Amino acid sequence: MISKTKDNLNIYYEVQGNKNATETIVFLNGLTQSTLAWFFCLPFFQTDYKIILLDFIFQGNSDKTGDWRDFDQHASDVECVIAQENISQVHIVGLSYGSLVAQHFAVNYSKKINKLILLSTFAHKTPIYEAIELSWWHSLKSGGYGLLFDTMMPYVLSEDYFSKPIIPIDLLKKSREDLNQNSQAIFNLMQATKERKDYRDDLKKIKTPTLIMQGEKDILLPVYLAKEVHKNIEHSQLIIVHQAGHTLNLEHVHEVCSHILTFLKS
Repeated sequence: MISKTKDNLNIYYEVQGNKNATETIVFLNGLTQSTLAWFFCLPFFQTDYKIILLDFIFQGNSDKTGDWRDFDQHASDVECVIAQENISQVHIVGLSYGSLVAQHFAVNYSKKINKLILLSTFAHKTPIYEAIELSWWHSLKSGGYGLLFDTMMPYVLSEDYFSKPIIPIDLLKKSREDLNQNSQAIFNLMQATKERKDYRDDLKKIKTPTLIMQGEKDILLPVYLAKEVHKNIEHSQLIIVHQAGHTLNLEHVHEVCSHILTFLKS
């Protein structure tokens, strides 16, 4: 399905799960992911929830034209999809890049969110994060998505995953290549993170019940960054996923989804 953004771009989305359910979950992707990234998570939710998957502008099957968008614009695009589906309130699950969009959605559209789940999240950048970000930028510039993927993997997947992959690394790379051929689109996504200010004070505005989950072995976003998010969202819960890395929709999927379900039903 296609929804129009406020600046008339096409955002691709899918409606899955129980379309007659009274509650809706919106899943928001990581940086170079697409709607396909949630494949292993969906069975946990499809009976009791209506599910919306979407690709941000510059991702997957959505438009890849125009200037870079900040996270407020991405959040506005999500709101356009929800409005088109005529849904008054949703639960939002955001992973990494998607968790930043989810944070901004919770601040800007507080009446439209029921519960907030932030996976592999952060609110401010550190010097080591900026060094990693720069290495990704140069990898994309010099070698396109193929080199970027190779550079990213040690940061976003744990040693556990490399030993017992749910999808072999070479197959994971191949499955994403077709949707990530446009390097400028990825640059535009990365620009939003590069330009984002420290958001910790803004998080204090969030009163939505919030669950934060971070992988114990997340190298890109260590646990202390999630603790800062937890500290600044009143009454939020923080769960550290033992032995997991950054990509929690591919690692420890049963544990992660079970925690989300418990939180949604509490």
